[in-house]
Amino acid sequence: MLGQIRPAIVMIVLFTLLTGFAYPLTITGVAQLAFHDKANGSQIERGGVIVGSSLIGQNFTSDKYFRARPSATSAPDPADASKTVDAPYNAANSSGSNLGPTSKKLIDRVNASIEAEFAAGRIDVVAADAVTTSGSGLDPHISPQFALAQVPVVAKARNLNEGRVREIVEDHIEPRALGLFGEPRVNVLTLNLALDALE
Repeated sequence: MLGQIRPAIVMIVLFTLLTGFAYPLTITGVAQLAFHDKANGSQIERGGVIVGSSLIGQNFTSDKYFRARPSATSAPDPADASKTVDAPYNAANSSGSNLGPTSKKLIDRVNASIEAEFAAGRIDVVAADAVTTSGSGLDPHISPQFALAQVPVVAKARNLNEGRVREIVEDHIEPRALGLFGEPRVNVLTLNLALDALE
């Protein structure tokens, strides 16, 4: 009987060492050597301080900064753990709203966002990503249309020429991947850091 069990035990130990230790360590080592920045979360550092990741959106609220698209992420309610509260760009709880196009709650939220944008005078053209959330709730990019629509407000808040701010936006438009996949986009964090670098 031991002769039958021994090969099974040897195989379990061998494959545990191979797939549980050797393979993950090899892949991690290759990733660190070949894609060091990406393997560590594509973190952006300024002055020795990590200010964010180019892969995770942030909630910019000041008129001095370009705003990202809305986020539907949430966190546990501190008062009642069985409930959740809105927590924009909560990377620990990536999720969309799961509201469909016929959802009254979604329609009301989008309409309220559109009205708020016009009432605040921040933009005169509402891009879809200005009032809708992404599937993950963490999208770090916005459309060039949404970025360009925010130029007057950001320029005014920073006391900069609109043309100069528009140039910076246009310099930060990322093209489609390989010229085919996705849409042109602007990374909000890198755009805002470029504006900060002017000061």
